[in-house]
Amino acid sequence: MALMPLDQALQRLLQQADQLGPTPVETLAAEAALGRILASPLIAEQTLPPWPNSAMDGYAVRSAEVVPGQPLPVSQKVFAGQMPAALQPGSCARIFTGAPLPEGADAVEMQENVQLDAEGRVLFAQAIPAGRFVRPAGEEAQPGQLKLEAGVRLGPVELAQAASLGVTQLQVHRPLRVAVLSTGDELVEPGQPLQPGQIYNSNRALMIHWLRRMGCEVLDAGCLPDDPQQIRQQLAALEDIDLLLSSGGVSVGEADYLGQLLREEGEVNFWRLALKPGKPMTFGRYRGMSFIGLPGNPVSTLVTMTILARPWILRRMGMRDVAPLCFPVPVDFAISQAGSRREFLRVGWRHGRAQLYDNQCSGILSSAAWADGLLELPEGSTCQPGDLLNFYPFSELLA
Repeated sequence: MALMPLDQALQRLLQQADQLGPTPVETLAAEAALGRILASPLIAEQTLPPWPNSAMDGYAVRSAEVVPGQPLPVSQKVFAGQMPAALQPGSCARIFTGAPLPEGADAVEMQENVQLDAEGRVLFAQAIPAGRFVRPAGEEAQPGQLKLEAGVRLGPVELAQAASLGVTQLQVHRPLRVAVLSTGDELVEPGQPLQPGQIYNSNRALMIHWLRRMGCEVLDAGCLPDDPQQIRQQLAALEDIDLLLSSGGVSVGEADYLGQLLREEGEVNFWRLALKPGKPMTFGRYRGMSFIGLPGNPVSTLVTMTILARPWILRRMGMRDVAPLCFPVPVDFAISQAGSRREFLRVGWRHGRAQLYDNQCSGILSSAAWADGLLELPEGSTCQPGDLLNFYPFSELLA
């Protein structure tokens, strides 16, 4: 069976996510909405700022009255939070950053550019153009103006934007409900003694913490032995789940019972990808819930979670732009043999170039802990030092 190209697999994932639609909408206090996906656009209801104000500590003037070398008396002081009187003709007003501009004033000169004479009058060194250091009314927002589109994740900046508009409640999508399980007789949870042939289960920690960081509700379905009957019983017991996310047991080995069960009793959209690492990823439906089966090797789990599972999860939670940030960077290494699969390499950002971790085995999780992100090497491609390849920073992928 031919391997499915990565772009086709991602397209199928997002098409299914769009068919299922985003999770239901709920209303939250803005202070509790950090990390959630906005379900309805944020529209300004008032003018912001509501009046022209000063961008500097300085002096508010009528620009036409400013003549270099000719002093203007100070007729009032204006602090932020105060509404001033109209500016008296032939005078200026001492003003501070954020304070409303007096009626009649049309410019501000910063205090560093003026001098005071013996009588406390202000001497200007140059003519002042109208609008200088003035923030006009409505510069930030006009009534009816779109400020945040639906489908954006609410971070500190977005919530500050809502606060600036006086918004206290936001409509957001509820979290995706994800059941996480691992399979394999060789897996032992940290804290338990290792028997011969066993290893500690790192994939469970990776998936659970990553999902929580994305804002999902996580059900820990545990680590299942290589027993088809126990796997079937555990899956049958899951309720109110949007996604079953697993690691291991989805390939075609004799003990890969989870993959066998999903292929026999579920609907499988794909399970062999032209991806390195991560070829045996599985995606489909089982008893009314979506499932994504990640490979068991730790780096394979990381890469498929990054490139494929993460976009599906974010789209189901209402995010529209789910493509991760990437940008071309120069590499400091050579790859002379072209591969038939899209490859994602663990690299560090060192001295302005991407440096390759020396062991790219899919079982070496320390390669990811050392790295700053993933470097994409297209199928059929080679590279030489100085070539540009797309870099995906972990600071973006793991957020």
